[in-house]
Amino acid sequence: MSRYAVPEPVRVVFYSHDSQGLGHFRRNRALAHALADGLPGLTGRQVTGLLVNGVAGTSGASVPEGFDVVTLPGVGKNGTSYGPRSLGIGMAAVTGLRSEIVRATLTAFAPDLVVVDRHALGVDGELAPALAELRATRPGARTVLGLREVLDDPAAVAAEWARTPASLVRELFDEIWVYGDPRVHDLRTTGELPEALHDLVRYQGYLAHGRAEDPDDLHPARPYLITTAGGGSDGTALCRAAAAAEVPAGHHHVVVTGPQMTDADHREVERAAGPSTRVVRSVPDAGGLIRQAVATVSMAGYNTVAETMATDVPALLVPRDWPRREQLIRAEGLTAVGAADVLRQGDLTPERISGWWASVLGRRVDRSSLDLAGLSTVVRSTARLTCEATPAQAEAAHPARVTAYPTPAARPEELRHAG
Repeated sequence: MSRYAVPEPVRVVFYSHDSQGLGHFRRNRALAHALADGLPGLTGRQVTGLLVNGVAGTSGASVPEGFDVVTLPGVGKNGTSYGPRSLGIGMAAVTGLRSEIVRATLTAFAPDLVVVDRHALGVDGELAPALAELRATRPGARTVLGLREVLDDPAAVAAEWARTPASLVRELFDEIWVYGDPRVHDLRTTGELPEALHDLVRYQGYLAHGRAEDPDDLHPARPYLITTAGGGSDGTALCRAAAAAEVPAGHHHVVVTGPQMTDADHREVERAAGPSTRVVRSVPDAGGLIRQAVATVSMAGYNTVAETMATDVPALLVPRDWPRREQLIRAEGLTAVGAADVLRQGDLTPERISGWWASVLGRRVDRSSLDLAGLSTVVRSTARLTCEATPAQAEAAHPARVTAYPTPAARPEELRHAG
């Protein structure tokens, strides 16, 4: 190569199964922005990549320059099991189609790094063929399982891991990145992660500081309070109670119901709102609104919490506690270290929110003891994984030892129901 030639960009793929809400996609989008901004300065190489996900309407989302979006046929949860979100061809056919799309994407794009969010093998083991083939054909590529800092109640997570063999995870993945602070919650000691995988864990910190922001066009009058419900699919009770709460004198209140709340529920929240409360469907920069607020009320999804922890704004977390306890565990952990307050769903009333607002006016919260620099750490981790080892070293470290199952149907029975 000529001494003046421009080096090849680092190629990255972020996968998220995305069955409910926008959390997985938003987390991967934040990581993509961090790599696009920070990796060239560390490695001298630009970054290009794909965000592979199952949420329609994200193709026009704010992704960094050099990145694009691949949208898979959607799946959704009916209770504790998955089903097609839209297609009428059966779940096996949908996951087979998703699997082939992912495999074709990895084959054509030839990534240097693949980051899988939350579910190591995707839905019903759909990722196993693609990751196995990547190992066999591109031994220099790195694969990472990215986990939020809380998975769920250990008993519930144990059932998931029973369908996702730890031995296969070790073969398919180089590292496990945990986006949190082990001093707040350590999934290695709670029983949420099989002991056989503990040595793969690299804590990165909360993905808080340095999130890319979009210009905000809402411009609420100040001082203001804000209530957010993430995607909004299960945030009606919170938004309705907050909208009906008594806003402190001289303050305004913004309720962001979320793009996935039904129109009927959104109108119900609007009807509950008092004269000082404004109800909107979505905002381009929730993090920016939180940072300038007097106080914030929200559920306890990972992204909202991360955006809040990056500020000194008082936070009341109202976590979902069914069908998963993940949000409740997160909220209680942050409350224990003084980073937030928690209100259980069963205790949620307009009066309780009004009382909390009155108690925190003028207060700031010091969260400097938390590790909130996860985005910067991920940039360094990516540089270490993709730019240090030579292809020969990478092949020696990760020989092609995984069976490449050509189709989902050819996988062993236990993998057809993993995920």
